[in-house]
Amino acid sequence: MPPLSPLRRSLALFALALGGFGIGVTEFATMGLLPDIARDLLPGFDAAPEAGIAQAGFLITAYALGVVVGAPTFAVFAARASHSTLTFWLLGLFVVGTVASACMPSFGSLAVFRFIAALPHGAYFGVASLLAARIMGPGKQGQGIALALSGLTIANVIGVPLATWLGQFAGWRWAYVLVAVIFTATLLLGLAVLPRVPGNPDRHPARELAALRNPRIWTMVAVGAIGFGGFFAVYSYIAEVTTRVAGMSADSVPWVLATLGVGMTIGNLLGGWASDRNPPAAVIGGFVALIATLVAYALFATGPAALVSLAFAIGITSSILVPSIQARLIRIAGEAALLGAALNHAAFNVGNSLGAWLGGLVIAAGLGHLSPGWVGAGLATAGLLLALVSFGVERRDKARSLDTAGLAVVAP
Repeated sequence: MPPLSPLRRSLALFALALGGFGIGVTEFATMGLLPDIARDLLPGFDAAPEAGIAQAGFLITAYALGVVVGAPTFAVFAARASHSTLTFWLLGLFVVGTVASACMPSFGSLAVFRFIAALPHGAYFGVASLLAARIMGPGKQGQGIALALSGLTIANVIGVPLATWLGQFAGWRWAYVLVAVIFTATLLLGLAVLPRVPGNPDRHPARELAALRNPRIWTMVAVGAIGFGGFFAVYSYIAEVTTRVAGMSADSVPWVLATLGVGMTIGNLLGGWASDRNPPAAVIGGFVALIATLVAYALFATGPAALVSLAFAIGITSSILVPSIQARLIRIAGEAALLGAALNHAAFNVGNSLGAWLGGLVIAAGLGHLSPGWVGAGLATAGLLLALVSFGVERRDKARSLDTAGLAVVAP
């Protein structure tokens, strides 16, 4: 890659983060606009709003499914592609899928295009992380990943409240129009400033798929899917806790979410810094801190001050894990680095569905709106145990390889 001027380097990194910002808005704004979408597209919503909201929730499931399907698919079949060219194609698909989402006349067709719009999600974060790390230079992979993900966390502070307000004020379709504008701007800026990185003609989809035979990859995928599911068990129902438990007004919900988003932004940057220095400590420390904050949430988030403080803490501790887990997956995947990076986001979307489902079960069982905090702590503990297994296996394999090397040296 040719050297970049400081200005172009900054603009290139900004373009990659802007794409992540657009993804954050399109993924999370839908949650706040579900009543508006259901009222517009589902007949009889006003007569049975709870059933309508439950049905509209399939839009979130469809998006998560698109991420899970698209992440490994693009990573495998685009193995030979230039990372910069792949970025442009993924952004183009984001634009098409989001514009189509804004135009769909029925609920079923909207669900189809939410699935299509999600297909590039995981692959984009994977390739953007690799590009950012390359632009930033050697030894800064974790910081590059954190920078690519920074747009996603900042979206929860600025973009999601803005898109939700626009959708409530002008109609939900305009929220998707706003997202399409963000992706279009990202594509145009990327075409202008991203360095052109050549592809690797020696790569082949079969070689990418071969990486999936490595059990270490699946262990870390499970760490992300199960462990990070603890965050989503709480995030999915924090709006209800804000109004029903902490006694705050509905107008306070965006502020609570924004506070959590600020914590996520800080935690993401800390995680990138820590994973460049001591990856195991970043993962283990992140999980221990997340478990502690989730337990505190389940016990003490009964008033406004406690809820806001704990939402901020959960945002920090959960987001420390994201760049740390992704950096480890990239390293374990070896030559299939794009696949490793993309699988991380597929895992997190599995965690999204798992955490929301289990959190809903305990609420439905009458255990209270804070009970998902205990579910989250349990999932995070399972993630920590899996991470410890992963690090233990790695240490064992290293010790065996050293023993083998020593025997080879002393053998006659």
